[in-house]
Parts: sequence; C-alpha cells; structure tokens
Amino acid sequence: MRLIRKVHTFPPNLVTPRTQGARRDQATRIALPVGPISLTTSIDAPREQIFDFICDLAVRPGWIDHFARDYRLERIPPRGEGAAARFRVDAPAGVRYMESVIAEAERPHRIVEHARGGRLDRLPMRIVWELREGPTTTLTLTFWTMPSGPIDRIKEIGRSRWWRRRWAKALRRMRDLIESGAETPRTAVAGGDRLPTA
Repeated sequence: MRLIRKVHTFPPNLVTPRTQGARRDQATRIALPVGPISLTTSIDAPREQIFDFICDLAVRPGWIDHFARDYRLERIPPRGEGAAARFRVDAPAGVRYMESVIAEAERPHRIVEHARGGRLDRLPMRIVWELREGPTTTLTLTFWTMPSGPIDRIKEIGRSRWWRRRWAKALRRMRDLIESGAETPRTAVAGGDRLPTA
C-alpha cells in the first residue's frame, strides 16, 4: 500500500520563523510519483509458459484491451528483448498514449519493460514481471512512473488507483487465458509481410 503524505497549508497572516520555513518547504515539496504498485496472482501453469506468454507482445491486446486501444507493434520480432508496442490508454492527467519496450528478459523468472507516456513521451515508466515456481506459479507485477519535472509530478497525483485497477484486471484476464488454454488472437506488425524473415 502506498502512503500519501498530507501537506498542511498555513494562512498568509500566520507567519513565524517556523511557519515561514514550512511554507517555503510546501512550495517546493512535490507529490510522490505513481507506485510502485505491486500485484500478485497465482497461475496454474508452468513458469516457462507464462514467461513466454508475457514476452509475446502480439497476444497482449487479448488481456489488456480493457484499457489499451489502438494497439500497434513497433518492432519485429514482437517477442523477447527489444520487442515494443504502442497503444492508447487515456490515463488521468494527460497520459494519452504509452509505448513499452522489453528491456530485459531473464527466462523464466524476470521481465523488465521500459515504457514512456504523456506529452512528448516524457514520462518514464517501469513494468517488472517476476515469476516464482511452486505448486502453482506466483506472478508479481510491479509498476511505477518516474516523472522528471515538477509539472509531471503534480499531474501524477491520484493516478495510482487508476493504474492499480486496470493492471489487476489485466492479471485476472491473463490468468484465465493461460489456464483455459484458449487460443489468443495475435496482432500483426504493420508492414510485417513486406519485410524479409530470418
């Protein structure tokens, strides 16, 4: 659970050395960015299967399209390190589009995605997937943002709940797809049929 520190304001007529310093701190204190949001689920499937499913961005619309629209694959191949996708999320306070790249893929236990969103894609984000083996596979998703400036940080206020709800639903949908064994439709890379294959 993320703790939000409450900032107290002081009336302009109540100025003492102590409150003057507090007001100065208040002017420069910036709200915490989103996260880290951490969500965990158990999936009745081999860890390697789940890892490969998460790394395949071509099937991701099948379990995130409740908040991701206009989904486009950016690179070929669409799985593993270097795979990237761009999509519309319409998150609060200006994150209209988001792009995510798989930066690290340590099979079968950890995937790290570097994402960006917001105006001019200037809001960095991180998505980390960790898989632990057991009677069932335990999957933990951690998501956070890294606003670089005061304006972006202020805009981040109140977004945690929005992201948490959507990622929680995405995990449930992914679990149901994997455990059911249902075939998940694949998104094609635009222009992919015109490029030579290895």
